[in-house]
Amino acid sequence: MARIRHALADVPRAETPDAVPVERTYHRVHGDRTPAETADLLAENLADYRAIVHRTDAPSLPALIARLLADRGATSVAVPPGLPDSWLSAVPDAVRRVPDTAELTPHDLDAVSSVVTACAVAIAETGTVVLDAAPDQGRRRITLVPDHHICVIRVPDQVVGSVPEGLERLDPARPLTWISGPSATSDIELDRVEGVHGPRTLEVILTGPPAGPETAGQSR
Repeated sequence: MARIRHALADVPRAETPDAVPVERTYHRVHGDRTPAETADLLAENLADYRAIVHRTDAPSLPALIARLLADRGATSVAVPPGLPDSWLSAVPDAVRRVPDTAELTPHDLDAVSSVVTACAVAIAETGTVVLDAAPDQGRRRITLVPDHHICVIRVPDQVVGSVPEGLERLDPARPLTWISGPSATSDIELDRVEGVHGPRTLEVILTGPPAGPETAGQSR
């Protein structure tokens, strides 16, 4: 505290943070990439963080989500209130839909197999997906407790190149969750443990306009 008071000694008491313009001379973007190249970079960096990346187009999205849930043997899925109905239209009724409501407890969520959400923005250079608790993403807890998270990113609309570009799209007053791969932590001996603070499996779907047969349904 003494150091902070010393550093602020010459600051007028009436001055506020917004009163002094901050010079932001750093690069907003690094390199010149096309939207397709930016999406490729996002996919590469997400995979580097051990996220499982899939690519598809909008018509094929419901079938892909259904297949991913079936591959996991999911018997239930948490559903944000604003998730497009079509996204789960191919999921069998036997997979129980668990709406995100205020009554849903962490204990309830611990029994849920998977969660499907949209995102607010994705940052290619860092391989980061940001959720802001919008209706198609739900409350933060539904993406932290279930062990399997499927996150859908609309390409190219929701993909930016850099962190500064991403920040410009976000409201700092909203609860932001920044995700780079599945939950992971390491102890003092650098033994990696996944799933301590969130899902052990993160599957990201990059979905765009209808694509040619060579890309529709492609996974990596």
